[in-house]
This record gives sequence, structure tokens and C-alpha cells, in this order.
Amino acid sequence: MYAVVKSGGKQYRVEQGQRLRVERLGAPESEVELRPVMLVDGDTVLATPEQLKGATVSARVVEEVRGPKINAFTYKNKSNNRRRWGHRQTYSAIEITGISRG
Repeated sequence: MYAVVKSGGKQYRVEQGQRLRVERLGAPESEVELRPVMLVDGDTVLATPEQLKGATVSARVVEEVRGPKINAFTYKNKSNNRRRWGHRQTYSAIEITGISRG
């Protein structure tokens, strides 16, 4: 059984016991529930909102991790306009603890 869940504007295919990085959710060691977009159990596919009414995917936030540093530099010719900036995204590492059909 697997499910497709939506978190942070992105969709992920998840199975029980799987670990993945999603955009920041909450404090480490907290429990979160994700709403599935689609649920597949063998030959049965649940995809409409009324079929997924009670379906949930439970997960545990394992830790917070940081992505790679992105450095950028902007420059405009002949105007002495230069700017350096950087960004480093914070992610939550979650572990899927259960998938229920509801």
C-alpha cells in the first residue's frame, strides 16, 4: 500500500517506514498527519475526495536538516551595482508511521 501526499506545495509518493525530506513542518519528535491526494492498495485506487474522506497518513518528524547553501551574485554593467546573496533552506526529515484508509 502506498499513498501520494501533498506537503509544502509538492507531492510525494510514500510507503510505511519510508523517510523523506519535506519543507519545514514542526518541532522534532512531533507527530503530524498528512492528507493523501491518492491512495493505492493493490488493485484498489482511491482518488476522489469522497473516497479519501477518512484516509490519513501519519508521520513523525525525526529531525530538522538544512539543504545546501546557494550563493548568487547579481551585477549590472556600467553602474557599479553589485550584490551578493545566499540562501539555505530548512527541511523536516519525517518518517511515515502509518497509512489508513479510514
